[in-house]
Amino acid sequence: MAKASEILKQKGATVHTINHGATVLAATRLMNSRKIGALVVVDDQDGIAGIFTERDVLQRVVAQQRDPATSLVEEVMTAQVICCNPSMELEDIRTLMKNNRIRHLPVVGEDGQLVGMISIGDVNAYLSGTQEVTIQYLNEYLHGRV
Repeated sequence: MAKASEILKQKGATVHTINHGATVLAATRLMNSRKIGALVVVDDQDGIAGIFTERDVLQRVVAQQRDPATSLVEEVMTAQVICCNPSMELEDIRTLMKNNRIRHLPVVGEDGQLVGMISIGDVNAYLSGTQEVTIQYLNEYLHGRV
């Protein structure tokens, strides 16, 4: 079974972060420019302080009528971050995301350092790619081309 590290090899290990003291406006502009749905929020020592997602924008900014230009990310982020490690298997990642109703999962190494981010889209793309290969192989097998 595939592991988080394999997904990161395929998609890359780039993780977009933002400082906890940044404004919501700056965070959403960064998310829009990168076409991403979440940022890992870091403290002044570059440790993980939280995660800021599209859901946070809707629930804690828009729904509460906060001004994004003056609201800070640390005021509206999700502080309890669920993470995985590079050796976690894909099925466990899917279960973790489903059970916690999350779409973004930071990947943290043994030393506690952020090494990547996996989204539900990354999981689906990886599974889709492996399923296409399997279907092609089975099709060739059934038609005697293997």
